[in-house]
Amino acid sequence: MSSRDELIDKYAQEIQKKCGESPDRDLLGRVVAGLGPAVYNADASVVAASDPNEVESIKKNFLVKKLGLTDGPDLDAALDKVFDQYGRSNRHKYRAVIYYLLTRHFGRDAAYP
Repeated sequence: MSSRDELIDKYAQEIQKKCGESPDRDLLGRVVAGLGPAVYNADASVVAASDPNEVESIKKNFLVKKLGLTDGPDLDAALDKVFDQYGRSNRHKYRAVIYYLLTRHFGRDAAYP
């Protein structure tokens, strides 16, 4: 099993255990592939949900640029919902899981062909 497959398994377990969802492994695999080498970097692979700069970066670089959404209060609400779903007290929020949940929330699976 490749290290990417191992990460996909780990992220799938996170989604199932902490979010109570059965993940779409195909979409999750495409999200992980889209993150490239960031998933292998300990710092880049996690999200600091309490850091306003990081949250703003996710909004601008992922939601607006990657998913093609328009900036507005609905993006902030979606981020809050996903952080709550994943668990605010959870200190290790994996970027791939956050991006997967946001992609599903907005129904933008097509952003990952």
